[in-house]
Amino acid sequence: MAQFFRAKTSSAKGKTIELAIESMDHQGRGVAKHQGKVCFVDGALSGERVKAQIQQDKSKLIIAKMVKLQQSSEHRVSAFCDYYNDCGGCQLQHLAHKEQLIVKQQALNKLFAKFAKTEQLPWQESIESEPTHYRRAARLACFYDKQSQRLKVGFRSAKSKHIVDIKRCDVLSTPFASSLEKLSVALNSHKAFASVTHVQLCDADNGQYLLLRHTKQINEQSKEMLAAAFAAQNWRLLWDDGKQAINYEVLPNYRVADLTFEFKLSNFIQVNRAVNEKMLLQAQTWLALKEDDQVLDLFCGIGNFSLLMAKRANKVIGVEGSESSVAMAKQNAHTNQISNVQFFCSDLTASLAGTQWFSDSLNVLLLDPSRTGAYEILQQMPLQQFAKVLYVSCDPVTLARDSALLLQAGFEIHKVGLMNMFPHTGHIETMALFQRR
Repeated sequence: MAQFFRAKTSSAKGKTIELAIESMDHQGRGVAKHQGKVCFVDGALSGERVKAQIQQDKSKLIIAKMVKLQQSSEHRVSAFCDYYNDCGGCQLQHLAHKEQLIVKQQALNKLFAKFAKTEQLPWQESIESEPTHYRRAARLACFYDKQSQRLKVGFRSAKSKHIVDIKRCDVLSTPFASSLEKLSVALNSHKAFASVTHVQLCDADNGQYLLLRHTKQINEQSKEMLAAAFAAQNWRLLWDDGKQAINYEVLPNYRVADLTFEFKLSNFIQVNRAVNEKMLLQAQTWLALKEDDQVLDLFCGIGNFSLLMAKRANKVIGVEGSESSVAMAKQNAHTNQISNVQFFCSDLTASLAGTQWFSDSLNVLLLDPSRTGAYEILQQMPLQQFAKVLYVSCDPVTLARDSALLLQAGFEIHKVGLMNMFPHTGHIETMALFQRR
């Protein structure tokens, strides 16, 4: 039998190439062309000429990293963080803050043109916060290095498990930004803390919380010693061994308008306090709910949108896949004395048939899904009964994809605006209002 041998395709991985950056993608990477392939270049800006090292060489595209800047963009700035080239938290500190919004808007325009076949979007003014000290919640990674006998505390490198040991982070809220070195010193003061794997930070409206996750038992004396180190800051220290329930003496909370939202540190909250408040108030304004409107709020979390909408609407139904979040949403409705809202726990990727929460009287749809989007539920939803759909997105690709379904169902895009929830990163958060034609 004859045997046929297929020649191996040679890879250019590791090779350095010269590129002219034509634009930027939705992840904040420079985009260029090289020998018929599209190149995505970390660290490069539109209009620049760079030397880049190939990280991945695929059949139709190349992923590369800039190693030398040959011609700089007028919008390039110096990063304000000493750890920027190592830490994976931020991707766009080398781009002027105001230009970041322009780049993100251009990226979204391209995605809508590709997926939803829509060339012109009705852009509204972007929601913004201060570009630094905006983040009220974060999770630090910890790893005990046996060689140096030291617990590393920081953020992971980009596309790596390596932990960058940091002393300061100026995207964190002020109470935490300059305290990371003190936290690292305190955790390295006793071997009892070598089993700490993560430290979750939360700057709630009623105080600062630290949740320390650990894999081995830590005695009470050591816990009290750590608490004493931060007594001056009045930080609340919580411990999670993965076995027992976390003991909250007082639940963290945040306020929007006249509402108080309590949550546990395992619940999802928006980490940018200023943008979250502006986002909720904008949603209320854009929807312009009337007393007879009935709202279906899918992916409702702890009731972030639901409770504010219930202040204007006849009824709100909130649906969420996390039992813990649903429990908190119900508690928040009770705390705020809101009785025209109901919350249900349901898998929103599963079949809609037989659900208790859906009815044909619902006429306004609000969506705030995770990065995977809402495609599965939108495919089976009788969209014709809704007059308005408000889509709050944390991923521009799934927003553009899901928007195609809404446009096909007879809606038009009435308003769209960026929400700069994560300045200096490639994350693109968007609010889009769809109205029936």
